[in-house]
Amino acid sequence: MCPHQPPCPIASASDRDAARTVAHHPEQGWSLLCNGVVTFEDTGELLPDGGIIAPHRPTDLGVVSAA
Repeated sequence: MCPHQPPCPIASASDRDAARTVAHHPEQGWSLLCNGVVTFEDTGELLPDGGIIAPHRPTDLGVVSAA
């Protein structure tokens, strides 16, 4: 259970990435959040129940060209 006030979002919430980082390993490309979610530098996620969230970098943004 999250000891923070207000508590971190649960792993199944849409804002789960807003939870506090409890372990950060940039040399390995991952971080563990307070809610048990492991986030990866490619934006993929591993949920505490073993579920996955595929990398979700914003790729559908329009390209801005210089005028």
